[in-house]
Amino acid sequence: MLDCCVLTEKNVRLVGGHNRCAGEVEVLHRGQWGRVCDIGWDLADAAVVCRELDCGEPVDILSGDQVGPESGSIWINNAMCTGSESMLKKCGLATCILNGVCHHGKSAGVICSDVRLVGGSRCSGRLEILHDQSWMSVCDAVFDQQDAEVVCRELDCGAPVQVLGAAAFDKGDAQMWTQEIQCRGNESQIHLCPTSPSHENNCSHDNSVALVCAG
Repeated sequence: MLDCCVLTEKNVRLVGGHNRCAGEVEVLHRGQWGRVCDIGWDLADAAVVCRELDCGEPVDILSGDQVGPESGSIWINNAMCTGSESMLKKCGLATCILNGVCHHGKSAGVICSDVRLVGGSRCSGRLEILHDQSWMSVCDAVFDQQDAEVVCRELDCGAPVQVLGAAAFDKGDAQMWTQEIQCRGNESQIHLCPTSPSHENNCSHDNSVALVCAG
């Protein structure tokens, strides 16, 4: 990392998206927020940003017109992440440009998933959904095969193999989210599915739904 780009903790954010886990990537440097150039920007870089923001897995990377009008400084020209880093500042930031421009490129952005699977692997585990900036477990009484198809698709994990109870994975301590999810099964992301209040008022962590996806 070059001295011109000294990043600290809590220095990454996503702006202009539908929630805090989607939008244009900005990094804080010397008290000023600046953008990241999309040259070389890939899913490995996006995965690190999603992980640092506790936003699940990357669903898509954005650039140019997809992230809104160009404004502000460019702080990073090439993130060069492997995808395993815990935060962006640990990536091999190839070029840091003070008040620079992104030659032949535009701003980088990312859409992170609103769902994650915990306690197993990337494609298996207890289901948690991001709601009001908190991760919440989902009651198995309000979840079906069509919902599972959307979750596995959103995480790029293929088709659902099994929908399980919490006994298959750790129960966790996340608050229970009992809204009934009403996916048709063809949605690309779970936040695109309709929801409605559930009549299941006594769902506990023993009833948390878990998934095994093919991927």
